[in-house]
Amino acid sequence: MMKNTILICGYGPGISHAVARRFGKAGHPVALIARNVQRLTEAVAELTAEGIQVQAFPADLSDVKAIRRAVTDVRETMGPIGILHWNVFLDIEGDLLSTPPEDLSKSFDLRVVGYITAVQESMDDLAASKGTVLVTSGVMALDDPQINAFAVDYAAIAISGAAQRKATHILAHTLAPHDIHVGEVIVNGFVEGTPGGSGKSNTVSPTDIAEQFWALHTARRVCSVIIGKAVPIAEAGIHG
Repeated sequence: MMKNTILICGYGPGISHAVARRFGKAGHPVALIARNVQRLTEAVAELTAEGIQVQAFPADLSDVKAIRRAVTDVRETMGPIGILHWNVFLDIEGDLLSTPPEDLSKSFDLRVVGYITAVQESMDDLAASKGTVLVTSGVMALDDPQINAFAVDYAAIAISGAAQRKATHILAHTLAPHDIHVGEVIVNGFVEGTPGGSGKSNTVSPTDIAEQFWALHTARRVCSVIIGKAVPIAEAGIHG
């Protein structure tokens, strides 16, 4: 029996590529959304060579209308969306006194507004298939004294990540009556093999992260897991 499509929003060479491979190898058709057409083209060629059914849908995920069009295109081209993976990130550095308000808004809109838009547009398919929403998060989303101190120079990332995490946990309760499972992986470290992880000692393997997402999708019991040990986390931070 044909498995439902996994829609990966925010494709890149690290986590989302590993997720595409893991779910694609398990028989799920893979739809990739990102702005970088060349990166998408290369990904489709590589994954297709591995026997994965995959297609790319270039779109700007900061544009609500573009998200709606892309989800419609995926559904019409590849069939029902049974898994939505939100893997969107905007690299903005600066503290709260120097970060332009416009950048704070961009980060929030991308991490929260775009995310919820994608869920809303995929809702009928997800409900029909009792599907899964999967979200990539970072350790700066947690409320922990050491993490807050670490996040001073990454205010936009930390605040939008925290808002995304809150949205995810509210969404878990909202979607539970529809038998849709919501799972979040919080990455505590740099992602191995990506530009940000180059030369860093505290790295996390994207393959290991993808396995965490697979476990969340198949077991459907846990909402949030942390992987990596780059920043010490107080017990309060884990449950925050």
